[in-house]
Amino acid sequence: MGDKMIATVSPSKREHTRDILDIDLQASKDVENIVFYQVPANLGSGLSMESERSLRVHVCTDNSEVNFLDIFLRHLVEYKEKYRNLTDLLFHDIEWQIEGLQLLCSFLGPGSGVKQVEFKKNVFSKKSAFAIVPLSEMLHKNNTIKAVVFSECRIGSTGAMLLASALANNRSMEEFQIWEDSIGSKGAEALSKMIEVNYMLRKLIILDNSPITVAPLISAVLARNRRVEVHIWGHSRGTKGGMDSCKIVEFLPETGCMRIYNNINSTGLQRIACALAWNTTVTTLDMSSVPLKSKWTKELRGVLERNRSLKTVKLSKCALGDKAVVYIAAGLFKNSYLESLSLDGNRFGGLGLEHLLCPLSTFSPLQRQANNTLKVLSFGGQRTNIGRYGVTAILQMLETNQSLIQLAICNDASLKPNDVVKIFTSLERNATLRSFSLRGCKGVEGEVILQTIMATLEVNPWIEEIDLHGTPLHVAGKTDQIYEKLCQNGDHVLPNDFLDLPLSAPTCCRVFLCAQESAGKSTLHNSINECMNPLKSPHTDVTSASKTPVEKMACSNENKTNAFFDGNTKLTMCSLGGNEESFALNDFMFLVHGGPCFFVIVSSLVVKPPNRHPKSIDQTELELIYWLKFLVSNAKRVSPLFLPNVTIVFTHYDKVAHLPEGLEPIAALVQRLREDFHSYAEIYPTVFAVDARSLVSVSRLTHHLRMTSKTVLQQVPRVYEVCNDLVRILHDWRLKNNKAVIKWSEFRDICQFNVPALRLRSRRDNVDKVDTRRRAVAKSLHNLGEIIFFEDLGVLIMDCDWFCRDVLSQLVTLKSIKTERSGFVRKQELERILEEKLSNQIQGSNWRAGASFQGSDVINLLLKLELCYEQDPGNPNTLLLVPAILEGSKEGTQQWHLNVPECRYVGRRLECKDTHMFLTSDFFPRLQVRLHNKIMCLGQQQGALYNLEKNLIYTVINGVHVRVELGKKDSSIGVLACSCKSVTDMVRIFHKLIIPTILNLSSSLMFEESIIRSDCVKYLIPHRFLQTQQLPLKIIKQILLSLPAESMYEYEQTWSAIESNKKIILRSGSDHARDMLSDDDFHEVLHRRYYDLQHLASELAVTPDNHQQPEIIPETDLVDPSILGIAKGVEMVLQRLKRVEQGIRDLKEEIASLRYYEYHLVTELHRKMDYVMNYNIQLEERKVPQMFYLVSVDNRSKQLVTRILPGMRSLRVHMLCEFRREMHVVEDQLGCDLIQVDNQTVKSLLPYMSKFMKLLTFALKIGAHFIVGMGEMIPDLSREVVHLLDSSAMYGTAASAASVGALGAAALYGRGRNSSNQGGASDMGEDMKTARQWLVDFLKGQGILTGMDIAQRFGLWRVRYRDDGHIAWICRKHMAAREEEIFELPL
Repeated sequence: MGDKMIATVSPSKREHTRDILDIDLQASKDVENIVFYQVPANLGSGLSMESERSLRVHVCTDNSEVNFLDIFLRHLVEYKEKYRNLTDLLFHDIEWQIEGLQLLCSFLGPGSGVKQVEFKKNVFSKKSAFAIVPLSEMLHKNNTIKAVVFSECRIGSTGAMLLASALANNRSMEEFQIWEDSIGSKGAEALSKMIEVNYMLRKLIILDNSPITVAPLISAVLARNRRVEVHIWGHSRGTKGGMDSCKIVEFLPETGCMRIYNNINSTGLQRIACALAWNTTVTTLDMSSVPLKSKWTKELRGVLERNRSLKTVKLSKCALGDKAVVYIAAGLFKNSYLESLSLDGNRFGGLGLEHLLCPLSTFSPLQRQANNTLKVLSFGGQRTNIGRYGVTAILQMLETNQSLIQLAICNDASLKPNDVVKIFTSLERNATLRSFSLRGCKGVEGEVILQTIMATLEVNPWIEEIDLHGTPLHVAGKTDQIYEKLCQNGDHVLPNDFLDLPLSAPTCCRVFLCAQESAGKSTLHNSINECMNPLKSPHTDVTSASKTPVEKMACSNENKTNAFFDGNTKLTMCSLGGNEESFALNDFMFLVHGGPCFFVIVSSLVVKPPNRHPKSIDQTELELIYWLKFLVSNAKRVSPLFLPNVTIVFTHYDKVAHLPEGLEPIAALVQRLREDFHSYAEIYPTVFAVDARSLVSVSRLTHHLRMTSKTVLQQVPRVYEVCNDLVRILHDWRLKNNKAVIKWSEFRDICQFNVPALRLRSRRDNVDKVDTRRRAVAKSLHNLGEIIFFEDLGVLIMDCDWFCRDVLSQLVTLKSIKTERSGFVRKQELERILEEKLSNQIQGSNWRAGASFQGSDVINLLLKLELCYEQDPGNPNTLLLVPAILEGSKEGTQQWHLNVPECRYVGRRLECKDTHMFLTSDFFPRLQVRLHNKIMCLGQQQGALYNLEKNLIYTVINGVHVRVELGKKDSSIGVLACSCKSVTDMVRIFHKLIIPTILNLSSSLMFEESIIRSDCVKYLIPHRFLQTQQLPLKIIKQILLSLPAESMYEYEQTWSAIESNKKIILRSGSDHARDMLSDDDFHEVLHRRYYDLQHLASELAVTPDNHQQPEIIPETDLVDPSILGIAKGVEMVLQRLKRVEQGIRDLKEEIASLRYYEYHLVTELHRKMDYVMNYNIQLEERKVPQMFYLVSVDNRSKQLVTRILPGMRSLRVHMLCEFRREMHVVEDQLGCDLIQVDNQTVKSLLPYMSKFMKLLTFALKIGAHFIVGMGEMIPDLSREVVHLLDSSAMYGTAASAASVGALGAAALYGRGRNSSNQGGASDMGEDMKTARQWLVDFLKGQGILTGMDIAQRFGLWRVRYRDDGHIAWICRKHMAAREEEIFELPL
């Protein structure tokens, strides 16, 4: 049959039959797809092959009333066995008759292999939808069809009911779609009943004229817990008066996300809420921007109380008032599963906020936090009035909450600066909150707030992120030091909205095709283009064509277009990939914007297209992981809640369709990647396997791209409405004028002539204001990705793809040019080369679009983009260094340029903390340029050394030799230094110049700083051996904090040896911590210890004024950072050494002061404990022990009870050995069981337990382990405990179990019962009366009446000290070891 069209023009049915029987069945037996098109009678019927497996059939009714469709269907029925490979049928604009439907149903009956049937704009009956009855009966019996699609077929409610009745008994259908129809409430109810009984359906898509169909369908899916992917669309009035399609409901069972957009009445919303109460499939409910009433939130309260699977609820901009929020708060009291709640953009006030935060707060020591599972909370908005009561509720919540890790107050105008100060002050002792956002809050301004935030960060190390974007403090540029403290960088300030321009949703979206070479990306691009614009596809002569129309179009550059319109939406196709050498030059240009976009990863199923050898699953996995990491590392999010949208497409499916395993391994791989990257990218669950040459095969992908673009455009922030007008204006202007680059003056003319909102109307108009508007609009278009706007140069790139493909890619060709030395080329020579490239392009290339673009303009853009730099700025004959053409040196040839015995060596390594990201190939070349520009801007750098190699920077800064190296395999950066200066001077250069530059270039990545062994720096050991030769900076600080004061200065870190091929490269060794850390880092550790001790001293009421030790010596600048001292001779060097020695002596004195402070606190602590032990010694001569504690016996291991509440069960009373200053837990002590705690027990024991635990915590925290064994029973309640455990296991630091328990208790009780510090021990002694009386009564109730009973049950004997006559209950070990100090009393 080939590619030629078989036309049928015979006058009789008999001749038609003869022609169709003459078809070569041997050539068409492998056909998989058949597309039927209804054409006018004058064009005639016929058929042609689109590709090897796709057949196109044109049908019409001729003058003799013979319908070619009936003839062809009858042929299919008669030769059904010959068409067993047929899987897809598509009917366009077909007017069905009864005979044709019966033939179609007969062919789709038993023995058919068709999997999908699609009807587009078909007419089944002009009078009634009962013509669908044959289809309904066929679907009732069919067990092979997987998908049925009706698009604009007007089946109505009757047709929907007939199809629903058939699908209710069908057990093979997995996908059902109805587009552009009106099935009404009856049809929707019928489909909902079908969903209740059909458990095989996996996808349901409805686009209806009325939103009344939504509630029945989605509520049936939720109520029956069906894992059905649901997409329901409707119509809404557009911004220009027309009707646009918009999504109403979306449910993805793979992610558990249900998104409700709009257009559902209150009754329908309540019906959906009722269905959610016992649902187990929805984990995320997103109803942002949907107006809700308090009646619905009352139903939501029931959902929160009953639902156990819902993890995230988003109710942003839902017009919720105080009453609605009160219902939500009531649901939170009984909810123990919700983790994230978004309520920003609503209009509730302080009353509602007070109720909302109530379940997240505690108001007394006896109260438990009602909700301890909610982790993320956001509220605020321009219409929210927090007020005085709301601020009080926020402060109470921040001071007492133990579960919230992320809090956001967005765009609030009611908070005053004084309120903000109070909020940050309350964060000083909050150990759980990690992220705090005040984005857009107007009250964040003033120097007082800045100082308060910095003071909070000094004492609270747990806060990882503070978001102040859009606040007056951020606009004033005063937040840099805050972000530097948090190791993060602020984004650029967005354009101000004072331009009085209306906003609307954007109408342009970019689609990035990510693929390697030979993946079929160009063919797929053109197939998508033809499917999007079928009427604009080029005409093909079917009688003599040797290639498919798509292949012909792919071979012609003239027909290739990167942008096309789908209605009012502009889709721009951008290509990523291709030549690996060009990645560093153009890929990042597509991703620097934050506009609406999504990504399509294209991968071939075969190794090379000419053969049919399939690609292994490992090769496919490596390729997909690379692209996902690339997108996650570079893609700029348009909003914090919007993840990059990724679709995976596999091409050349026609070459591997015969394989028995099919696509099951691919599907399993994609599912694993979706789970691994679920927090970084939204990967579409359906994998598309296509033949890029077949329009039928690509049609479903094209439909998905259409729907995805509309979904993305609804989620991204709004833009200026005039930008949407300019999108089409600039597109038409560029096609008309064939220019890809324009100057700013040309853009002003376009605005003046075509855009009324940006037009100067008279001479009296404010020219500056209009120009400001135009620049703001140009920046908005830049952010959308429509243009590239270089404001400083006054240049606008109209075609981003052209700029990256035809301009930046020219830098790669410089490798073949003879240059001055590696990486350098003369500026004039480069201009000449670029001019030659501009004038000698082949015909058909897009380079002529920039004919007015000169070589000097290209060089200015390269300098602006930091892709090269001038060695001698201002000199026309200067050399340009282009990092893209640098060559690397061989391993083993590297060495330091400075080599004297007095040299010190320091190394830091920045390693990417997140394994889902990496440093892309464009990062280090731009770092080489930016660091050069930054160093040259410091001044006094004439003749400074700055050498570059591939992946290496070697420079000298103020006498310090610095190397910056890239570790490509592990996405790490090594910063090494060699100098005769101190470690402090070199590390300060790192943190003031090198590391901030690295962080600014990679704002989306978070790095962990580690210290490299100094010998590795000295001998330049390669990166692959450094894994065991580095130590994270935060770990060594925690190690020092866990050591006693006398051990800090002498602590040594041991290093293992480095071996390679059984040869020792570097022997094992050790370094002192004081030599590894800078003075700034060491003083930070000491000051942190001083802060802890001062806090404990205030709790113990110790006054440091009585000390005879001097005050803490303030930190001074010990070493002059300049190198002039070395040039002045030996005398200055000796003075320098004396100052260093004095600094070491000062440091030792500071540690000595710290040791004395600790000793003084321990002494005071023991004094108060002795006072408590011997309080009112005359009372009954200590007939029972004093110090007891409670242990939970639910588990096999003992756990100390740190707080007591009524109703507690399974407790046991134990007693301590009370030998002075050597108290400990008695091993194998039986104890007494406490069956249940009543209110009287709580009243008697609460004061004793709270104060006893406070003293225990203080003692353990400063290292006075006066109750041996107690720390093992204290629960781990602090994040700091985990770090200490890790450091103990990995780095050999001793962290006893008692210290771990103490930190846990400190986190819980450090803020309890601290109203006054006066008379602490006296108060505790008073409390001992009540507790001791309870103990006496309890022991009597247990039958323990004599001292012998106590000895048998608790292992304690009553003794008296010989020196002071005090009485204590001690164990047998102390009685034997200290018999000279005591004598036993009768029991």
